[in-house]
Amino acid sequence: MEVDEVVCLPRLSRVAVCGGTHGNELSGVYLVRELLKVKKGVMEKEEEQEEEEPLSVLKVLSNPRAMQQCRRYVDTDLNRCFTHIVSLSPSGLTSGTVPYEMIRSRELNAMLGPKGRSGAVDLVCDLHNTTANMGLCLIAYSDCDWICLHIFRHLQRKMPDIPMRYIHFEVSNKESYSLDSVGKHGFAMEIGPQPHGVVRSNVYTAMKAGVQHMLDWVCFFNSGTLFEGESVDVFTMIKHIDYPRDSETRNITAAVHPHLQDRDFCPLHPEDPLFQTFSGETLRYKGNEPLYPFFINECAYYEKGIALSLARKRRVVIPTIRAGRRSRNKQLTYRNWLQRKRSEDGL
Repeated sequence: MEVDEVVCLPRLSRVAVCGGTHGNELSGVYLVRELLKVKKGVMEKEEEQEEEEPLSVLKVLSNPRAMQQCRRYVDTDLNRCFTHIVSLSPSGLTSGTVPYEMIRSRELNAMLGPKGRSGAVDLVCDLHNTTANMGLCLIAYSDCDWICLHIFRHLQRKMPDIPMRYIHFEVSNKESYSLDSVGKHGFAMEIGPQPHGVVRSNVYTAMKAGVQHMLDWVCFFNSGTLFEGESVDVFTMIKHIDYPRDSETRNITAAVHPHLQDRDFCPLHPEDPLFQTFSGETLRYKGNEPLYPFFINECAYYEKGIALSLARKRRVVIPTIRAGRRSRNKQLTYRNWLQRKRSEDGL
């Protein structure tokens, strides 16, 4: 492929930064509260100096009731409510028997979407904390969304001291279930370790820097900056592993093995220690290939039956991109570039 080919993508005029989707993940809660304090007059003064259409940044506190109670959710996990959001009946969401988060998901879809429609915001960044030792991760449903991948690479360059990974959940847009799926582009920014119901200064500061660098990148992109293509590592989720459980009570019978605890994204090989039973026995990983564990011993996933998730790592080539405008370089649409890349790869 010619090195001067450029993928042209639409400008990102509307960006949403969301916190409190899980009400006890406090870095995002406090960061969005701080962003909401920014004086409107100051923002307007800065926007007047821009030649292009100004960037609109929506700051959203996603789950107010859960935030008030410092709980992950009130009735059901809000971040699992967006799968079939466009097919939900508004009249069916007014009953007192409907979970609060289902009603709230409809409100958020109206505010930021509609999901899958042209009127949706251009980019959603949903802020999360994990109790797992994962550093800063971007979690997205696409491994070929060049906007998200270039933002990830920009954050890697700007924050070299923070361990950073890009996690890909291979789920179709129709079946995507989290808040970030409402936008044309979107990802969750997941940072840990941090206990739920607690805010740690270093974790909050990393999230704040990540959001600022993300917004800076959007401004650079909108102004016509050319972002050169390169390769990045992508971790595609393969499967979840549950804790060993008693067949009758369903109570767990083992914990994550000490040799695995806090080793997120370190390769897990067949026969490596996986769990340690409460009687002291070591249970080993019985997979057929080395995979990369993440969300190891995440507190919130005990109720979901997930002790850890496993991913396969691979290198993904991302093309040179810029906001759509005339250029001396040969320019391609995203679709044309992807078709050519797949043809070259024999897919």
